[in-house]
Amino acid sequence: MKKRLFIFGLVLALVFSAVGCSKGGNEVENNGSEVDKGDKGDKYKIYLITMDQMDQHWVTVDKGAKKAVDELGNVDYKWFAPDVKDDAKQIESINNAIAGGADAILLAANGPDAVTAALKEAEAEGIKIIYVDSPADFPAVQTLATNNEEAGKTAGQEMLNALKEKGIESGKIGIVSVNASTDSTVQREKGFRAAFEGTDFEILETQYGDGDAAKSKDIAANYITEGVVGIFGGNEGSTVGTGNAIKEAGGEVIGVGFDKSDTILQLIEEGHLLATMSQNPDVMGYEGIKVAVKALDGETIDKDFVDTGVSVIKKD
Repeated sequence: MKKRLFIFGLVLALVFSAVGCSKGGNEVENNGSEVDKGDKGDKYKIYLITMDQMDQHWVTVDKGAKKAVDELGNVDYKWFAPDVKDDAKQIESINNAIAGGADAILLAANGPDAVTAALKEAEAEGIKIIYVDSPADFPAVQTLATNNEEAGKTAGQEMLNALKEKGIESGKIGIVSVNASTDSTVQREKGFRAAFEGTDFEILETQYGDGDAAKSKDIAANYITEGVVGIFGGNEGSTVGTGNAIKEAGGEVIGVGFDKSDTILQLIEEGHLLATMSQNPDVMGYEGIKVAVKALDGETIDKDFVDTGVSVIKKD
């Protein structure tokens, strides 16, 4: 009898021990979702959500973020991105991050207003929002980006100087950009146009190619047919398309762009592009992760905006 009681008691002890271990391995978040943290400890879940997967620019943002994650050691990190620039697909990525139990989201907003409802839901769940590259019209912990208006003005000045060196004092200039809403490229266009104020150059109406290099090439080719003396590309895809159109036309059109990729550098080396404004996307990703963790740790973030810098890259 004593032996049976001993065995029964041992079985009960094992059952309660298993239940206790099960509770310890899973933690219910404030949003009610159950997240398995048995192997990850108390790591923060941080998601990077960019405009797309096409541009090397975003790959470099991801690279910088991963570097910070490796250094910190307390972050469970994922990169979500649509296959193309599309507001609905970016909203879906934000919703997936919320459903995945995100503690913080690093976001490069495709459109400043389109993602507002999704960000409100994220905020309601207690998720920290940090903007990298391009902000939305919604409060965030911090924005880490290029001073795009100033960088756009620098791009315009580079083109203006090159035109004057060739003895060209007037003519039409085209702009190839992503869309009419993305904050970063809108500010670049604004700065670029400002560089030509008071001159005899005519800046044509901006044409949009969704950041797609093939579409941008067609737009740039049409500008060249119109007889422009210069073309400005507002982002990586726009710049690649512009450079390829100038290369194919074999003319004297001066191309200035934005962002850095192997293709853009090759187009500069070959003389089809004069220059590009090179951002520091790795800094955006790296510092973005660091700021997210500080905010999650309850530390005060004293700056709303951090200028991550830009450099002019030319053949020389």
